Amino acid sequence: MRIISLGKSATGIEGFRLENESGVSVEIITYGARIHKLIVPDKNGLPVDVVAGFNNFDDYREKNPYLNAVIGRVANRIGNASFELGGKRYNLYKNNGENHLHGGQFGFDKKLWQATVVDDKALRLSYVSVAEEEGYPANLKVEVIYSLDNGTLNIDYFATSDGETLCSLTNHAYFNLSGEFDTIHDHEVYINADTLTDIDRGLIPTGKLVPISGTPYDFSSPKAIGKDIDADDKYLNIAKGYDFNYVLRGGAPAAEVYCKKTGITMAVVTDRPCMQFYTGNFLSGLAGKKMYGYQSAFCMETQGFPNACNIKEFAPITLKAGEVYRTRTAYVFSVQK
Repeated sequence: MRIISLGKSATGIEGFRLENESGVSVEIITYGARIHKLIVPDKNGLPVDVVAGFNNFDDYREKNPYLNAVIGRVANRIGNASFELGGKRYNLYKNNGENHLHGGQFGFDKKLWQATVVDDKALRLSYVSVAEEEGYPANLKVEVIYSLDNGTLNIDYFATSDGETLCSLTNHAYFNLSGEFDTIHDHEVYINADTLTDIDRGLIPTGKLVPISGTPYDFSSPKAIGKDIDADDKYLNIAKGYDFNYVLRGGAPAAEVYCKKTGITMAVVTDRPCMQFYTGNFLSGLAGKKMYGYQSAFCMETQGFPNACNIKEFAPITLKAGEVYRTRTAYVFSVQK
C-alpha cells in the first residue's frame, strides 16, 4: 500500500491518499477526519467515487450534513441534550431542537485533527477533546486509523479518558454505489437485524425495541431501498424515509448493499451493536462534487445504542478513566460482473 500526501489547503487542511493494487483508493482530510474520496472499480474496471463530498478541502468548512466525517463524542441524538453520570447532571449543546445531535455545535466533524503516517501502512488521525467541550465531562483523547486491505477500508477507533464520560464514535459517510448520486432507490440492501429502536416524533429512541419482520423496514432479505420507502407508515412518515437504528444480530456482514448499474457491492463488517440506516432524507440540493438531492445517498453509521445515557435498558456508552475504547468498522468492496 502507498500513502501519498495531497498537500495542505489555504486554511491548513491536509489531505492524504491511501491506495493499493486492488484499484480501491481513499482520500482522507484532517478536517473532521473525513473521507474526501473513495474510489472503487466498477464491473468494467472504471473508477467510481462512491462517497458524496466537495471538490476542494476548504469547502467542507461550509455548512454540510456531516459529510463523511468522524462523529463524536457521541453519535446520533441525546434526548433533551442532557444526561446524568456519577450523580451529576450534564447539559449539552442543543443543536437539534431541544436535543443534542452528533457531538453538538462544534463536534469532532468540525475539528482539525493531527495526521500521522504509520509505517506507510495506515493513516492515524488524533484529537483531544477537552473537559466541558460541548458540555461533556473529562478530557478525551481520540485516535482514528484508516487503512486499506485489498478492497477493504478499515476504520479503527480508539479513545481514553482521564475521567468518566461518554464515547460512541462513528463515520457519517454518504454513499451511492453508482457514483451518479441521482437516486439510491435502485440499490439493494440487506441488514442483519430483527429489531430497531422505537423513536418519538423528534427521532429520539424511547427504550423500546420494535420487531421488524414483515414491515417496510425489514431488510433481512435483500430488497431495493425504493420498494417500501414511500409506505404510509408511522416511522417512515416521521423520518421522511429510513433513518432508524437497527439492533444488529451479530456476525458478518452487518449489512450489504448492491448496485446493479455498476456491479459494486459494499459489505459492512463491525463489532458495534447497532447501525443507523439513513437515506438522505434531509438532502435538498447541496452542490458539491455532484448535486446532492433528496434521497441521493445513504449512510450506514455503526454505533452504540443511541440515547443510551438516558435509557437504563440499553447497553451503556460510558467510558471510565483508564479504560480503552476500541472498535472497528470495515467497508468491504467487491464487484459482481
